[in-house]
Amino acid sequence: MDPKVIEKIVQEMGAFSSDMGEIEGVPMLQDICKEWDTIHSFQARDGDVVVASYPKSGTTWMQEIMDLILQEGDVEKSLRAPCFVKVPFLEMAKTSLEIANTMPSPRLLKIHLPVQLVPPTFWEKNTKIVYVARNPKDCLVSYYYFHKMDQTLPDPGPLENFFHLFLSGKVSWGSWFDHVIGWWKAKDRHQILYVFYEDMIEDPQREIRKVMTFLEKDLSDEVLQKILQHTSFKSMKKNPMVNFSVLPTSVFDQSVTSFMRKGQVGDWKNNLSVSQNILFDEEYNKRMASSGLNFRTEL
Repeated sequence: MDPKVIEKIVQEMGAFSSDMGEIEGVPMLQDICKEWDTIHSFQARDGDVVVASYPKSGTTWMQEIMDLILQEGDVEKSLRAPCFVKVPFLEMAKTSLEIANTMPSPRLLKIHLPVQLVPPTFWEKNTKIVYVARNPKDCLVSYYYFHKMDQTLPDPGPLENFFHLFLSGKVSWGSWFDHVIGWWKAKDRHQILYVFYEDMIEDPQREIRKVMTFLEKDLSDEVLQKILQHTSFKSMKKNPMVNFSVLPTSVFDQSVTSFMRKGQVGDWKNNLSVSQNILFDEEYNKRMASSGLNFRTEL
């Protein structure tokens, strides 16, 4: 991979403003809003494979799993470039869109968009999407620490402040509730595999097999073991191609907290107060009652 391409993306990310705007009522970084027409008119191709999620739901983990499945377990190939280069994040930088447009098929792409904002051509082409959903309490905590580290996002202030922003959907990419429910409702109308982060933690081998089947890849047990090993939290945390250590502190300040922080289920217990938990449960029960979705907040 050309180092100039990486440098260009890093420069673009470094120039991101933390100002917020809105797209069809969904809060979004102002720089994404400015590029929205280009993002929304992105041309999907038959055979495209997409990882979609609400932020901090195990996206990087899943995209590495999917990349390895597509590379048939070739770890050397998986190390060909940083994850944000080999899997273009469509709404993050102009260069990401340029890379996506010049990539050979089949392409692996990443989005955090709520389902109603997905470029229409994804539904018109033979595109497969793996959506990863994580329980909202752990998602909230992880997103809070990510805001503290990611210099392109608004300063979250104290956790108490971010807690209310998250619960009311006033964070970038909008409401967690709307996001997970929207994608859940869309899964039977399109080629969408809906995967739960907690299931991935509980039995990664089982979930990787599901993804392999969905992507129509019949790989040996030996290859599956290789993918399991390479995508373990321990392995990914020290892999510079996925841990974002190639980004300067002006973009990701990992002296505040590491990009790959804990990778656990239930860390919210170490961060949310009893009263916050009660408040969260009230909102969760109200918003999720008729969704048909059930999230586990501990294993």
